[in-house]
Amino acid sequence: MRVTRSIGIGGGMVLVLMQLSLNSQRPAATPAIGQTAAAPITLPRGNPEHGRYIVEHVAMCIECHSGRDAQGNILQDELFFGGPIPFAPPWPNDWATRAPRNRGLPGYTDEEALRLLTEGAIGRDGKQLRPPMPRFRMTPQDASDVIAFLRSLP
Repeated sequence: MRVTRSIGIGGGMVLVLMQLSLNSQRPAATPAIGQTAAAPITLPRGNPEHGRYIVEHVAMCIECHSGRDAQGNILQDELFFGGPIPFAPPWPNDWATRAPRNRGLPGYTDEEALRLLTEGAIGRDGKQLRPPMPRFRMTPQDASDVIAFLRSLP
């Protein structure tokens, strides 16, 4: 019975992998004649104070995207201006060594910023950002709050 079950599970996994492979090879759907492409995503109204809470105490963006002094303390006048990543794993990797400025979200549209925060750290170019950038799956409301906070910074 174990042999049969493991073959059944293995065969099922092969079918799932084949389906995923076929789906990834299909071209993107185009609108039919007379139909228009999907409307651009609209962000929910963001709450900057809730966004501040998420950025500083939940997602911890402040830890990598802020400058530090020689003792490793975050510099208040360099909050969210980017800086060297304060840690790295000891094994060979593709780890980013510097976090970019996220104060004001320069270079990002609201839609791109929303995708980055809700779809697992997908950058402007559609590619996955390098570690240690977390693969966030925020709700659209939380992401809108973060965007509102970061955009509110002078």
